[in-house]
Amino acid sequence: MSTQFGTHPIEDLFNDFRDGRRLLELLEGFTGQKLAKEKGSTRVHALNNVNKALQVLQKNNVDLVNIGSTDIVDGNHKLTLGLIWSIILHWQVKNVMKNIMAGLQQTNSEKILLSWVRQSTQNYPQVNVTNFTNSWSDGLAFNALIHSHRSDLFDWDSVACQQSDIQRLDHAFNIAKRHLGIEKLLDPEDS
Repeated sequence: MSTQFGTHPIEDLFNDFRDGRRLLELLEGFTGQKLAKEKGSTRVHALNNVNKALQVLQKNNVDLVNIGSTDIVDGNHKLTLGLIWSIILHWQVKNVMKNIMAGLQQTNSEKILLSWVRQSTQNYPQVNVTNFTNSWSDGLAFNALIHSHRSDLFDWDSVACQQSDIQRLDHAFNIAKRHLGIEKLLDPEDS
């Protein structure tokens, strides 16, 4: 199954962004600007396209940490995912959060995401998310976040009151994988 941005479908995230052309097409959709793409198929053309995309992202104040054009051209999975996550945070999460953050001059992506989590979990008195570290270690925040959007997937009280931290974390990660298609990126023991 492919996702379509612009005129070319994305079949493989890591390979399809390597030449920079589809990445530039994606950014055209977000910025509303036509971005010139080098049409050649050499590494130099790919690096130039990705460099142009990174410049567009920097110009739009997208937080890029330790991501260079060679990382994307070489198909580095971790940094390609980091790039995509930065794009999502900048254009999608910030747009969704505009109403919630009205009146506040917040620009930091982490603060915006934290605000969204707090808003989503506000009806769960056992949950108090104040950061992205120890606020998640007991598993309650992960489960509350899932339950706040998909309460049909499990009974909150049975998870909140009867399980250990590791069981709650494992429960949340398994529900996310099985029902939401979110891969398990952490082990409960790592928390």
